[in-house]
Amino acid sequence: MRTSTPNTPLISGRWRRYGSVAAATGALLFAGLGTAAHAGAATASPSHKVSSKAIAAAVAKAHVTYESACGATPKKGYAACNALRVTAGTTAFQEEQAAKKGARPASVSPKASSATPTGYGPSDLRSAYGLTSAAANNGSGQTVAIVDAYDDPNAEADLATYRSYYGLPACTTANGCFKKVSQTGSTTSLPTADSGWAGEISLDLDMVSAIAPNAHIVLVEAKSSSMANLGTAVNEAVKLGAKFVSNSYGGSESSSDTSYDSSYFNHPGVAITVSAGDEGYGAEYPAASKYVTAVGGTKLSKSSTTRGWTETVWKTSSTEGTGSGCSAYDAKPSWQTDTGCTKRMIADVSAVADPATGVSVYDSYGSDGTGWNTYGGTSASAPIIASVYALAGTPGSSDYPAQYPYADTSALNDVTSGNNGSCSTSYFCTAGSGYDGPTGLGTPQGLNAFTG
Repeated sequence: MRTSTPNTPLISGRWRRYGSVAAATGALLFAGLGTAAHAGAATASPSHKVSSKAIAAAVAKAHVTYESACGATPKKGYAACNALRVTAGTTAFQEEQAAKKGARPASVSPKASSATPTGYGPSDLRSAYGLTSAAANNGSGQTVAIVDAYDDPNAEADLATYRSYYGLPACTTANGCFKKVSQTGSTTSLPTADSGWAGEISLDLDMVSAIAPNAHIVLVEAKSSSMANLGTAVNEAVKLGAKFVSNSYGGSESSSDTSYDSSYFNHPGVAITVSAGDEGYGAEYPAASKYVTAVGGTKLSKSSTTRGWTETVWKTSSTEGTGSGCSAYDAKPSWQTDTGCTKRMIADVSAVADPATGVSVYDSYGSDGTGWNTYGGTSASAPIIASVYALAGTPGSSDYPAQYPYADTSALNDVTSGNNGSCSTSYFCTAGSGYDGPTGLGTPQGLNAFTG
């Protein structure tokens, strides 16, 4: 378990330390086959031809346990990150690699470095969302900002490791691609380091790199996880020129939310994405802000379809899965036209978030999970969507880019199966044709749904 900063304020009752996917008892089915040095590699066997149907069948066996990167959930007025780190089991990526080699899959080792990735990498994500060409050709001149709490001392070094492994162009302070600042814009007076939020930061930076490798990245670190400090960091990101700002955190809704809206999230001409939450059905803030793109989460799996991938709502249990719901406080934006919720509805769009079908991340700060890890949670989907916006181009100066997907729903993969809990109004928690709470309008299918 990552160590959180001492005296971090806590919220009651919303955090779960561990999750499991498929049968928890099967999480270590192949325990002992993977070692700390080879946790991401299948048992040696020459590559052989295997059908897409066979690969899909193998991927369906993925089963993992995971933990919250940021520890306990925060109290009113504070937020927790939505990053979930896989600690044991076999991921979809490992199952796929093993199937291709005709081998048994290795398992994730909870607290040891993996020599190679154990989750989906850039080529997987681009393939799934129709972004292969756009990632190679778009994004130059754009800046994606990542807003998180506390400092990750190894952020730039870990980013370099990820990008080097996957053959992505270097993004460093020296070449002007990367910048790390505090919520006041200082490059030297940074917040206290925190190993839990460092995992979140690595996840965010790596997802921007995977989707928009030609874009510049600004990491803005708030001095605490209070909404006031995180919101100040959002304002700083916009002040620094970012037109795309990703926020992978959330907390309980409150009557203060509309005040936070006007103070921190009302930035026309800027695409602000926010993760919908990881605790199943229920609304979180700032995903509920009418000024942001709320991003839900899916289970992303290889399939034998023409697309080559399939998605369902991410749900591990009744308290573990993508967030969704009807806000209690925020007004409904004009472009959101579902009729069951008179206020702001979460989510707008979605992307991969299930830890079992999670993404590869490199993180070296902290005593656990050092090296290559697999992460899930809607902390993965929020920076993915922010980066898709960056590939699509600069938003109109007076636009709220959350409205863009509603204008071209045909350019999205409609997710029609799965749920994230129980609710009295079906589409609040259950996927179906067209709009639904857990996945919004769907997942990216190229860029058309993210342009003005």
